[in-house]
Formats: sequence, structure tokens, C-alpha cells
Amino acid sequence: TKVAHKNVAAHEWDREEARNRRQHLISMNAFERHKKFVSDYILYYGGKIEDFRRSMSKDKTDLDVVRENHRFLWREEDEEDMTWEKELAKKYYDKLFKEYCIADLSRYKENKFGFRWRVENEVISGKGQFHCGNKRCENKEGLKSWEVNFAYVEQGEKRNALVKLRLCPECSFKLNYHHKRKEVTVKKRQQSKENLDKSVSKKSRKQKRKDKRKHKKRRKGKHVFNANQDPKHFQDVELLEKHFIVCLC
Repeated sequence: TKVAHKNVAAHEWDREEARNRRQHLISMNAFERHKKFVSDYILYYGGKIEDFRRSMSKDKTDLDVVRENHRFLWREEDEEDMTWEKELAKKYYDKLFKEYCIADLSRYKENKFGFRWRVENEVISGKGQFHCGNKRCENKEGLKSWEVNFAYVEQGEKRNALVKLRLCPECSFKLNYHHKRKEVTVKKRQQSKENLDKSVSKKSRKQKRKDKRKHKKRRKGKHVFNANQDPKHFQDVELLEKHFIVCLC
């Protein structure tokens, strides 16, 4: 029997070793392979594991993007040159309900208030409309509606917005601690409806009078014919009817 050459045996050994190494790498997932390659690099070339860790200081979540680009009220000029960050914030803004506000009255003695729009769960539960609009209050009795001129600074610009919220008596006192805000009462709404009904009824009466006058004029016109012509001259009935038509014209 002939013995294989030393180089041939080494070549076959390398092939078998490479096959086993490949099979071992395939059996691992991507993260395990990454850790193995990093540890091999440190083993052969030196260094520290901290050198391969990515800096997470500049990472942003969707919530961070919305906070940076959020607007209390979006205007037409705000929608110009829209980036994907602004589009994400605008998409979130469109999902908010903007009839009543939720208020933060924790710093009412400093005359500083925070307002935000309601989300869907708050609308379903009645928070801000049937419950007190203060975020730390759940009172349901004696709620009053208030209109507040909300002055705020957004993106380095001073802005104003007229917002409406409903508060219990205790939270209403906090809102009006420095000066009284405008209260929206039910009486004013009823008076406005009554005034509207009165104006509509007056218009309908005037219209009825006009219609009666027109009807009287039409009835008079049907029985009037030309006094210069004597009906005896019209022996034919058809000629008489034609004469009435001419007189009416």
C-alpha cells in the first residue's frame, strides 16, 4: 500500500475543517455570528468590546419625533416643505378631537396653564366633557363651560388660540384665580335660538302678507276689462275672452 503525500493529506484536512466551520456558522443566527466575529477580531487583533458598541445618544423613537414637530394648531404655512417628521406629527394631530381641551392647572397661582386636545379613549369615557377637564380631577357635578384665550410659544413663535373646556366649581376657581374668563352658558344658547326663531317667524309673516296682496291683485285683474269697449259689441264669446286677455296684458 502506498502512503498519501503529506501535502495531499493536509489539503484534505483543511477541506474537512472548512466544511465543519461553515456548518457551524450556518447553524447560528445573525446576532450570534456577529458576536463570534467581534470576539475573534478582539482575540487576534486586540481591542475592547466597548469600541464596537454603537452610540445611542442620537437615536429617536416615533414619540420623540412627534414631540419635536408637534403643533397645537396646524396652519397652512406649517404644512409647507413637509418632511417625514412633520408628516408623522400631522398624522398624529389629525387623530385628535378638538372640541374640548384637557387642562393642567397645577401652576394656576403663577397664571400658567397647559392645554392639549383629547384622544379617542378620553372622548369615549367622557373626560373633558361629562367629567371635569382638569387632568387630575374626575368630578362630574356642577360642570361649567369656559372659553380661554390660550397664549403659548411654539417653535420660537408666540401664538394664540381660543379653546373651550369644561371644569367643576373647584377647578373653575383655579382657572379664574387671577382674572375671570368668559363663561359659555346655556341661557345664551337658548336666547340665540329664540331670537333666530323670532326672526324666522317675522319673515314668514311678512311673506304671507305679500302673498295675500298678490292674490288680491290677481283676483281683481281677472274681473276687469276695458271700459272704453262695450261688451255688447262682442257678440262672439271667443272674441270676448280674447278681449279680457288683452286688457290684462
